[in-house]
Amino acid sequence: MNDSNRGAHWENVYRTKGEREVSWFQETPSISRELIRSTGATGRSAIVDIGGGASRLVDALVHEGFEAVTVLDLSESALAAAKARLGQAAARVTWVVADVVRWKPPQCYDVWHDRAAFHFLTDAADRTAYVACLHQALRPGGHAIIATFAPDGPERCSGLPVIRYDAASLGEALGNAFNLVETRRHDHHTPMGSTQRFQFSVFRRE
Repeated sequence: MNDSNRGAHWENVYRTKGEREVSWFQETPSISRELIRSTGATGRSAIVDIGGGASRLVDALVHEGFEAVTVLDLSESALAAAKARLGQAAARVTWVVADVVRWKPPQCYDVWHDRAAFHFLTDAADRTAYVACLHQALRPGGHAIIATFAPDGPERCSGLPVIRYDAASLGEALGNAFNLVETRRHDHHTPMGSTQRFQFSVFRRE
């Protein structure tokens, strides 16, 4: 899927479905919050949430006092929904409408968080561009938290094919500059009543 089609797909999803009508909805993004805290992030740490969409992770981070949060997503509608939910607190967040495989990071970040964006990149060139962006965006010593469907997770999501990973295969995709710190299995219970098996892995950029 090329850039324009990818953007159109996700814009349509967020324009036509409510927050609780998408399989990835989480009332409380507990595991993401735990893993971000495990990196040693402080209130001044620069955090970027890749493919954050309308996720409630940004609400939690702002509430917990993180002062340098960026949310990037392909869908302007998704970010608009998150901004509206946050109200005045939205002004404390940097919002970026962009495709991560074309994004030019304006700064270095301490934490790169991605819950289920990378696994949609089925084209090798897109994966290469993602890793190049990650290299540019994440400071040495910083942490990348990347969640994908696990090897026994779904083969598709939102009508699109995905690539499933475990920590080892994800580490191979990222390359030698990233060392695995921690990995967790996670069963996500969707609003529709099904279960999606994820893996969350934390890597440190050396």
